Amino acid sequence: MDIKRQRCECPAGNSLTLIGNDKDQHGNHKLFFQGKLSQCRGCSLRSKCMRRPEAANSRIGHGRQVSFIVTPNIEKSEPVEWMKQRIDSPLGKQIYEERLAVVEPVFGNIRSNKGLDRFSLRGKEKVNGQWLLYSLVHNIEKISRYSSMSGSGVTGV
Repeated sequence: MDIKRQRCECPAGNSLTLIGNDKDQHGNHKLFFQGKLSQCRGCSLRSKCMRRPEAANSRIGHGRQVSFIVTPNIEKSEPVEWMKQRIDSPLGKQIYEERLAVVEPVFGNIRSNKGLDRFSLRGKEKVNGQWLLYSLVHNIEKISRYSSMSGSGVTGV
């Protein structure tokens, strides 16, 4: 399989014809290839490479058919690889551990304890206002919890 030239060969070395390209149900780009019945008819490998090798004996049907998912270009995946290297570095692991300790529990608390799985309002300003309200409640609870731990209550502001 040569993706750049969009060429494919069967196990016997015969060239398969590109019959189309499309996207599958997951949005992946696919190339579809098909062999000629006349080539498959006399091939000794047809029982191994065709689902229905008996189809090669008739005039109806197709030769070997294959499809391949075309993987994205290296250029498109470079930022992903760069980020993987950053996270896997010692400094990246340290930063990510701090994030798990500092940021993630906030989202977990707001989602599970406060019940904010989805925003009930629509529009950027309204959603921002709703998020600020939930964040405010979270911070007030935090202040209340830590002020009672220190022994001094929250006094007049």
